[in-house]
Amino acid sequence: MAVHRGPLPAAARPWLAVWEVGHTVAVVDGVSSLVAAGLTGFSEARVHVSVMRNSRCPRVAGVRTHRVRRLPDERHPTDLLPRTRPAVAAVRAAGWAVSDRQAALVLAMAVQQRLVSGQDLLTATRTIRTRGRHPFIRQVVRDIADGAHSLGELDFAAMCRRHGIPEPDRQVVRRGPYGRVYLDVRWDAAGLVVEIDGSGHRMGLAVTSDNLRQNAVTLDRDTVLRFDLLALRLEESTVMAQVRIGLRGCV
Repeated sequence: MAVHRGPLPAAARPWLAVWEVGHTVAVVDGVSSLVAAGLTGFSEARVHVSVMRNSRCPRVAGVRTHRVRRLPDERHPTDLLPRTRPAVAAVRAAGWAVSDRQAALVLAMAVQQRLVSGQDLLTATRTIRTRGRHPFIRQVVRDIADGAHSLGELDFAAMCRRHGIPEPDRQVVRRGPYGRVYLDVRWDAAGLVVEIDGSGHRMGLAVTSDNLRQNAVTLDRDTVLRFDLLALRLEESTVMAQVRIGLRGCV
């Protein structure tokens, strides 16, 4: 209970939302649950709570109430604040996002900030359904969890065909100063290389290895374009426009 008439601190807003919607039915969920778990760099004006589909509860200013199919183990087991586990919260936050871009952002941030693992997200997508965006969410989660393996060479070739770009020569083996260099895709005639980075490329010494490999290929007179998986999912047209520029004179 507040003992003043001023604005409530951010930490008190989820508690207020739960009590005003109904403490016996409401659980802090979505991005609000992730923020309560420690998510930073993502702000949301309203508090998101979920209730069972058949629950009767009032509308509350500043609160977005979502009706869901409650899962038996979705609530966080130890936090005093009634909130969902991070994996559940992340998948629902993506489903409730205002755009695919925001959905991908919140999923990536939750993993990057170590609130949840990619494998936990994969498990959550098998049981949590989100209207309209579920196929996209499952694909992004596979990208985050599996890295570049989730985007096969045939997938990239299909993108090229959709945009009238000749298919690349697929994975190419070159010899660099540190041994063999495996390039994701290359167009031999244009000397153009495209490298596709999954989440694993940002961990440990992967960035150092990638930089050295790219430098070696560039010094060998190839042009190297780098894209992360989310760019391919969200900005396919822009990615392919840049590939077309790189192939100028060869298409």
